[in-house]
Amino acid sequence: MEHRVFTFAGLISHNHDFIIGFYTIFCALFTLIISKMAVKKLQIVPFGLQNVYEAVVEGILHVAKDVIGEELARKYFPLTGTIAFFVFYCNMIGIIPGFEAPTANWSFTLVLALIVFVYYHFEGIRTQGFITYFKHFLGPVKWLMPIMFPVEIISHLSRIISLSFRLFGNIKGDDMFLLIMLLLVPWAIPVAPFMVLFFMGILQAFVFMILTYVYLAGAVLVDEGH
Repeated sequence: MEHRVFTFAGLISHNHDFIIGFYTIFCALFTLIISKMAVKKLQIVPFGLQNVYEAVVEGILHVAKDVIGEELARKYFPLTGTIAFFVFYCNMIGIIPGFEAPTANWSFTLVLALIVFVYYHFEGIRTQGFITYFKHFLGPVKWLMPIMFPVEIISHLSRIISLSFRLFGNIKGDDMFLLIMLLLVPWAIPVAPFMVLFFMGILQAFVFMILTYVYLAGAVLVDEGH
């Protein structure tokens, strides 16, 4: 018999796809509303939510500029920043009893990974041109072409699996860990596990974001001698 965990969305429908879709939309709207609130009344001296968001944005750009350069870090921040905040909120909602993290579902993380995959290839082709971009897949010397091309194709396709299953596996594991802890101590709040899950939620959002920057850097930056 399939074991079902209570969620508020489950009161509407027991269909798991509906539940994941419900919380995906919920997290998207929550991300949008909180972000709008942070920039609604901008002040020279940041305070409250604006202060938090500015600190996070500056931190992301500070790390990203070492990967792709400051100009490109800012250029691609609308995508990577959105991913960072959206994935963070999707991770955090799973910590709250009665809710389920969309990132604990592989179909959700797969869609995110495919968005990144398509976008960085699009940017690579747009920046370098179609022929020049895919020429890098052939390797540095002609006699290596038959080997390098399939290796490069497999390498890029594996990024979809890496991005999606890393996020899915970690958050799904966190949810199972929290469920077990709540079953063991149902009448007490397991503070330490919640802190661990909170940290892991931040870490996984950061990893997904920084890997997006890494893949974009590999697509749009070309060594002078390459």
